[in-house]
Amino acid sequence: MRIHALRMIATAGAMATCLALSGCGSNPPTAPGIQPQIANLPDDFSYQVSNVANFSGTAPYTWQNTGISANVNQSTTVTSGAMTLVITDANGTQVYSRSLADNGTFVTADGVAGTWTIRVTYSGASGTVNFRAQKKT
Repeated sequence: MRIHALRMIATAGAMATCLALSGCGSNPPTAPGIQPQIANLPDDFSYQVSNVANFSGTAPYTWQNTGISANVNQSTTVTSGAMTLVITDANGTQVYSRSLADNGTFVTADGVAGTWTIRVTYSGASGTVNFRAQKKT
């Protein structure tokens, strides 16, 4: 009886850990040091962080793009360090890479529709981050 109870507790603990680590869908939990506001909809992904302070790390997110390319609008202020945005298509081919310090609207290279990956990399970075990726119509 005692072993059965211990197994149940261990199973419940493992399930809780798995759920906590899974976050929303396949996206990682919030990285320590930043608190992004993310809207992740099919064909429309937006990401904003109001205050980044000397942060280093990488945060990957999956995004459904039914198109073969995307418009990327960047409006970020980098006060120190570096922030980079890299996007790969459903085959894992890199279709976009740019410093988030470059503000404006840009277009990814053509890729394969499906589950794309959006990766934000911080290197000793401070500032504010705001970008949006939308299926190019």
